[in-house]
Amino acid sequence: MRITRSFFFVLLALSLVLSACAPAGSGEGANESTGTLKVATLPIIDTLPMYVAEAEGLFAKHGVTVELVPVASAPERDQLLSAGQADGTINETLSVMLFNKDAIQMQAVRYALRPTEGFGHFFILASGKSGITDAQGLKGVEIGVSQGTVIEYVTERLLRAEGLSSDEIKTIAVPKIPDRMALLGSGELAAGVLPDPLASLAISQGAVKVLDDSTHPEYGFSVYSFRKDTVDKNPTAVSAFLAAIEEATSLINADPTKYTSLLSDKGLVPPPLLETFKVPTFPAGEIPTEEEWNDALAWAKEKGMLTVDVSYSDSVNGTLLP
Repeated sequence: MRITRSFFFVLLALSLVLSACAPAGSGEGANESTGTLKVATLPIIDTLPMYVAEAEGLFAKHGVTVELVPVASAPERDQLLSAGQADGTINETLSVMLFNKDAIQMQAVRYALRPTEGFGHFFILASGKSGITDAQGLKGVEIGVSQGTVIEYVTERLLRAEGLSSDEIKTIAVPKIPDRMALLGSGELAAGVLPDPLASLAISQGAVKVLDDSTHPEYGFSVYSFRKDTVDKNPTAVSAFLAAIEEATSLINADPTKYTSLLSDKGLVPPPLLETFKVPTFPAGEIPTEEEWNDALAWAKEKGMLTVDVSYSDSVNGTLLP
């Protein structure tokens, strides 16, 4: 009996030692893959945390396999999502609303990039040849935008905040950003709206900054969103993805200059700006507010893009944040 009892205590002691020596998180189920997420990525600065998470091994650390799928345009991105060939992406609440107008297909799960002081997301620019230097100079002036998008929404909201009436705000459809930049540079377009860092490039080439959305961050933010089907079937993978993004965001904010090579390699910043471009501060894990959602919804209905109310509570999901 003594031999049996002694043997038992030896085994117990050995097991305690081994568990104490094991790496943190190496217990049953830790670091096991929760599945694969395909995320459609446009070449925009908003995507930097995803590329940092990939480069630093953070997705693997949190137990999720993420395939970043480059796309050239928003329509291509949305086509992949609609076809189920991508699980998630970075877009805007307006895009989520349009997906959800008939049935809930997408859920916004986190801010991606939100304007902060000194770091605008969208810029209203005037051609250097126009003589326009402030918002009042834009009364009745055609402003190049991609109509029916967040760019038109931000433009109208910013100008209204500066005191212009709806009748005084004029926009013209110039869907392609390179065309907007070229027309601004030549003076054929008196004003136009561009996202940064392309806005910074246009300014370096002579365009004049009239306004940016850093004074009104409630309009110009982007979001991470995932297909509702993905969220329902694999919430653990989406949670792991968001945990990796949170860690990547902290790394970027602590030392933005560390990832200059990624900005270049992934085509997120034009080469002429690489030496001078300042990486924006990325937001910590939060979701858009109901007030922000409702304002964009009201605008979309006013424009005839939507005829129904799209539910905030069904379309914005904060339960997966770390």
